[in-house]
Amino acid sequence: MDLTALDAALENVHRAGMPGLFAEVRDGDRVWRGAAGVADVTTGRPVTADLRHRVGSITKTFTAAAVLQQVEAGRIELDAPIGRYLPKLVPGERGDAITVRMLVNHTSGLPEYFPYAYPSMKAFPALAETGPESLDDLRFTRFDPVDLIAMGVTAPAVGTPGGAPGLYSNTNYLLLVQLLKEVTGTAAEQYITRNVIERAGLRDTGFPAGRTIDGPHSQHYEAWFGMIDPPRDYSVYDMSWVGPSASLVSTVADLNRFYRMLFAGEIVGPSSLEQMQRTVQVVSQEGKTVDYGLGLYPMADPGQATFWGHGGTVWGGGALAMIRADGERQMAVAVNLQRWNRLDSSGRPEPHAIDAALTALYSTAMYG
Repeated sequence: MDLTALDAALENVHRAGMPGLFAEVRDGDRVWRGAAGVADVTTGRPVTADLRHRVGSITKTFTAAAVLQQVEAGRIELDAPIGRYLPKLVPGERGDAITVRMLVNHTSGLPEYFPYAYPSMKAFPALAETGPESLDDLRFTRFDPVDLIAMGVTAPAVGTPGGAPGLYSNTNYLLLVQLLKEVTGTAAEQYITRNVIERAGLRDTGFPAGRTIDGPHSQHYEAWFGMIDPPRDYSVYDMSWVGPSASLVSTVADLNRFYRMLFAGEIVGPSSLEQMQRTVQVVSQEGKTVDYGLGLYPMADPGQATFWGHGGTVWGGGALAMIRADGERQMAVAVNLQRWNRLDSSGRPEPHAIDAALTALYSTAMYG
């Protein structure tokens, strides 16, 4: 592990325009932690590697693991129709056709509820026709997850159940949250906390009780493709708009520990982990076709070993956590600016120096 190269790669992301970022890389027993830039652009407070951070859809690995625990316990069948468990939320033929597995790997054909919940972004992902107004209008709105699910379930389908490629959709994971509540008799946040977070021994990870991040943390700066200039701090935000599909707060050290415990068989059994690594093609929120498993996806440089994990974004914050299949090499990175790319005349994000610098950081972290 080249510590000098890691320090330089991290600093290059900051110099490319990222206000602040921090990371942890593990190679066997060797651990490197680094930070570059500021946690607060107003005060100049520096970022440190131990800060808490909203990690967005990395939460989905936690939720998927919780579902597979219930599969192992015999309370959920992966290939059973969701209508068996949640007939009121997914009624009729659709409830009979969509299986639990299709929700976890995003092949249900259910669309994203997000553009219906955020009116100024109805054209998403036609980004040129969107605006950031809803970010402020709904900043302190308390959403009911059942209402959000209804927005997705009643909207026009984006594919046939089980069809490929699937479409990445938070509607799927909000349904899994309700499924966990149905079969365990407790709120998904509580179940995941007791049976995933605490089982992994994570001390700085949890679902926020309110709008703020408890403990030391960075501000979260949202640029919305240059439409918010200068970028605005959204670290205080009601996260009920995503719930336990993307609202987790964690640290880079905790994320690495979680994936290490997961791949060591300490969270789910070997057969469940194998199921999590069975991938299908899914169209991401950025419009790219990717391989996706059950709350995990693979990542690799050409000709190099495959890593598994998940990335996530929220308003102003982002994170990526990856582990090599043998569990020996890991990285977790957190950044405090999102949607830094401006849009071209057709509404597509333009390349930015941050993109190339992050790619170089990931490559250095994973392969040295």
